[in-house]
Amino acid sequence: MRLLPMKEPDRSWRAIKGQWKKDAESVGEDFSTFSTGNFSAYDALTKDGDNPNLYCLSDGERIHAACQVSRLMMSKFPGPILRARFIVVSPIYDLGIANAGQYAQMMVALFSGIVWLSRDTMTASHIRFFLKSPGDAQFFAPLQAATELSPFSEFTIDGALIECSLKEAEMAESA
Repeated sequence: MRLLPMKEPDRSWRAIKGQWKKDAESVGEDFSTFSTGNFSAYDALTKDGDNPNLYCLSDGERIHAACQVSRLMMSKFPGPILRARFIVVSPIYDLGIANAGQYAQMMVALFSGIVWLSRDTMTASHIRFFLKSPGDAQFFAPLQAATELSPFSEFTIDGALIECSLKEAEMAESA
C-alpha cells in the first residue's frame, strides 16, 4: 500500500466516498447515516476542490484510509515536524468486512507512509501521528523499544498520539 496525495480523479474525495458507499451498502448499511460526522471534516476540506494536505492509503485498487498531513514548526521541536491527523478508514474496517488483523496492517501501512513522506516529499525530523483511538496504540507499542536497527531515536505513545524523532534526520540537523 502507498500513501498518495488525494488529487487525481480516481483519488478524489468524491471518488473515495463513492467506493466507501458501495462497501457500506454491501453489508446493508445506510451510508448517509453511517457517514454523518465521520466524513464532515473532509467534506469541508474539499469543498473548494483539491486540498494538498489530504493523503490516502491505496493498494492500487481501493482506498483504505485517508488523513490530513501537514509540515510545520512547533516550539518543542528543533526542526520541522510532520503531523498526520483526521484519520478516516474505509467502512470495510468499521463494519467487519475486514478483520482486526487487516485493520492493524492498514494502520501500520498508513504510519509507514507518513514516515516515508517525512524522509522524501515532506522532509521532517519529527512525526506527530494522531491515531483513530487510543486502542490503536497496541499496534505500535513494539516500536517504543530502542534497538540499533530502529529508524527512531525517540518513540512515545500517549493516548492516541504517537510522537517520534527519526535518527538520520537528527544527525543531519546537528551537522
